[in-house]
Amino acid sequence: MTSETEPTGAAERGLRLTILVGESDVWHHRPVYAEIVHRAHRAGLAGASAFRGIEGFGASSRIHTQRLLSLSEELPVAVVIVDTEDRIRAFLPLIDELTGDGVVVLDACEVVRRGDREEGR
Repeated sequence: MTSETEPTGAAERGLRLTILVGESDVWHHRPVYAEIVHRAHRAGLAGASAFRGIEGFGASSRIHTQRLLSLSEELPVAVVIVDTEDRIRAFLPLIDELTGDGVVVLDACEVVRRGDREEGR
């Protein structure tokens, strides 16, 4: 019997793609982070999530924060996508035009599937 915190399947090798963009970055009147998530969905990737940062800085070296006294509309957003290495690398050219000044990070990872998921994914 396994507990709720124990993995139910074996770990498999994967690749985590993290794209760091600004909250106000847009592509054809749509936030860049939303466009990346929707392109990942259309490409059939396993999943994608966008996370809004509470504080950070980028190429401009200007710190952006959500603290009340210094509200910013240019907070960092991280879009994280995990899938097989082949699928992630095939997806990269589909977002080249969106990443501009953003940072793209690739990390090897182990993926442990939990719950009722389709076999073969």
